[in-house]
Order: sequence, then C-alpha cells, then structure tokens
Amino acid sequence: MLLDEPAAGTNPAEKASLVELIRKVNTIYGVSVLLIEHDMGLVMSLAERIIVLNFGEIIAEGTPREVQQNQAVIEAYLGAPESGEDDR
Repeated sequence: MLLDEPAAGTNPAEKASLVELIRKVNTIYGVSVLLIEHDMGLVMSLAERIIVLNFGEIIAEGTPREVQQNQAVIEAYLGAPESGEDDR
C-alpha cells in the first residue's frame, strides 16, 4: 500500500488513529506499506526501515535510529555549521 502524506491536515488524535490503522493493516493483514510523509514523529513511530531523499538523491537508509544519527541527514535537514563555528 502506498500512502502519500496521509497525515496532512490531521490533528493529533487523528494522527494517532491513523498510526494504529496503518499498523493493523501491516501486521494483521500482512500488507507492506510505503509511506511518504513529512511528519517525522509519525514516520519514526511506524517505520522499520527509512530511506531519506534530499533533492531526489538517497542520502541515508536504515532503521529510524540509524537515520536520526546520520550526519548527512542532520546536515541536509538541520544545516551544517559554517566553517569556523563552535560546536555548540
């Protein structure tokens, strides 16, 4: 099942219900889910494996924990420190 931004425009209660429904479809019915989503809390709570794109290029792939700690992901989405800046 392909889901493209299923949480767009939903409130927290609706997101929680959506997560539960997606999990049921996956576990009870054995349906694979491909999720495209910008809500990282939702993604991290559901995904077993994540692929991160930046301008159409894969920059990371792995478990939620691996992706969260990936330096390329951090730089692409949070920005890289300019040279000469302190690590704060």
